[in-house]
Amino acid sequence: MLAVTVAFAILFCFLVGRFFYVQVVWQGELNYRALDQWTRELPIIAERGKITDRNGVVLADNTSAYTVFARSNAVKNKEETAKTLAQTLSMDESTLYDKLTKKKASEITVAKKISKTEVEALSKLSLEGVYYSRDNVRVYPKRDTLCQVLGFTSGDNLGVSGIEKYYEKSLAGKNGELLYETDLVGIEIEGSVATYLPAEKGYNVELTIDYGIQEIVESALKKVASNSSPVSAECIVLDVNNFEILAMANYPSYDLNDIPRDDIDALNRLSRNTIVCDVYEPGSTFKIITSAANIEEHLQGNPKAFSTKYVFSSSRTRSVDGTTVKCWSNHANGKHANQTLAEALNNSCNPCFTDMALALGTDVFYEYLSAFGFGKKTGIDYGGEAYGLMMPQKAVRACDLARIGFGQTIAVSGLQLACATASAINGGYYYKPHLVKRIYADDGYETLNVGATLQNRTVSEETSKILAKMLEGVVTQGSGKKAGVEGYNIGGKTGTAQKFEDGHIAQGKYVSSFVGFFPVENPKYLTLVIVDEPQGAYYGSVVAAPCAGEIFQGIISLKNIKPNNGEG
Repeated sequence: MLAVTVAFAILFCFLVGRFFYVQVVWQGELNYRALDQWTRELPIIAERGKITDRNGVVLADNTSAYTVFARSNAVKNKEETAKTLAQTLSMDESTLYDKLTKKKASEITVAKKISKTEVEALSKLSLEGVYYSRDNVRVYPKRDTLCQVLGFTSGDNLGVSGIEKYYEKSLAGKNGELLYETDLVGIEIEGSVATYLPAEKGYNVELTIDYGIQEIVESALKKVASNSSPVSAECIVLDVNNFEILAMANYPSYDLNDIPRDDIDALNRLSRNTIVCDVYEPGSTFKIITSAANIEEHLQGNPKAFSTKYVFSSSRTRSVDGTTVKCWSNHANGKHANQTLAEALNNSCNPCFTDMALALGTDVFYEYLSAFGFGKKTGIDYGGEAYGLMMPQKAVRACDLARIGFGQTIAVSGLQLACATASAINGGYYYKPHLVKRIYADDGYETLNVGATLQNRTVSEETSKILAKMLEGVVTQGSGKKAGVEGYNIGGKTGTAQKFEDGHIAQGKYVSSFVGFFPVENPKYLTLVIVDEPQGAYYGSVVAAPCAGEIFQGIISLKNIKPNNGEG
């Protein structure tokens, strides 16, 4: 009797537990299944969150369109319905008739992205079994502005690339439904009441981008493209105090409202954000990093590092491991003779930077390269960022180290170089770069607010001040003169790098660049311009520096910055 009693007690507890699970725990899912069995749903597409610049300028928005559905079982006169739909929506009648007579699907999509005028005309006809729902279609008011950064959405309004993809979960929102009671074959029950489940709008995304500066940058790139007919050109403007990206542009661009979806090769090429995702040999702009490492080591008491007053050999060449490093100048008539570090930067003399790299040694130099973020991602909030290319430290020979010193035998992204340079002149602070400033709802509630994130220190503030002053000399006295703006203290460095293809130098192909900043005493704005394969003149001093100068002048006018003063 005890055993039987215990058995019944266990069975009773099991049944009670099962009833509790079904009635309470499983209740939500079962209710949903029941609802799904005796209702038909029309989707209510959630409005995608807006994307704006830091000042509220709308860069990605929504407009209304409509999708038309039909339930075959509820359409009594399929031939007449197909004819009416075809006339109203300018579609093929036979195709519509085939869809309505198919037995495989109880509900079909007649047409997508139908205008409000067409839907209003359709609703007046009161066709049985025909319904419509409102969609939200992505539009870009500024057309091709920031096209590679913003990215675009699919036909289903899902982020495919750029910010649209990276912040998809925040932007997308949650779709709703309009539910109709139907019979077993999907015909709406007369007198039934529709159930409305509202959609939840996505969060808005505010970028660090300043649309005013972005316009200046894109205008300058179009001008350099017109003058030099390059394969491509790119630019980034960075706030050196927190690594907020104020502008980012690539040329050529495309209209985000007219995406070339039918030409995949063209779409992949035009939508690629090359300044983040591709790498190149930086050439002489990299001498900023070599100089920073040398100055810092000298200040730290490393006897191998050269002082700012050290006079380099006036020889035009250096021989390293049987490889000859030459200066671009022939050193005739005493040119580049007895140069200090500042003069070596002004003259962009390769042998001097070979001396510095070799004196520092592979181990020390590679520590600085790592600190400056080369060979690894910066961590920007954007997909597909490049790591860059660096030789394994153990494999570096003296001739390799010599070339790294002046920006060869190393490949970097434009973003990496911009961040490294910013750190070299802002006091040695390397922050995490970012494109998004905050994510928020229409009522102001914030889900994310991004501040400055310090990654590491690279050099001391003293080194930064010395280096910034030297780079000012490059603009006032050296190869960067065309980047100067009268009355403003601007520093920077030009670069002209030969391109390599299939392991060999590509004759006649160069990458021209300039990286600069202002004001020198208290740096705020940093600009990097990269021009790939300019035709005709190809030196960075002739092609990229004037473009950067135009951008500096534009920022000065936009922000009303007074001469020799970093405050607007």
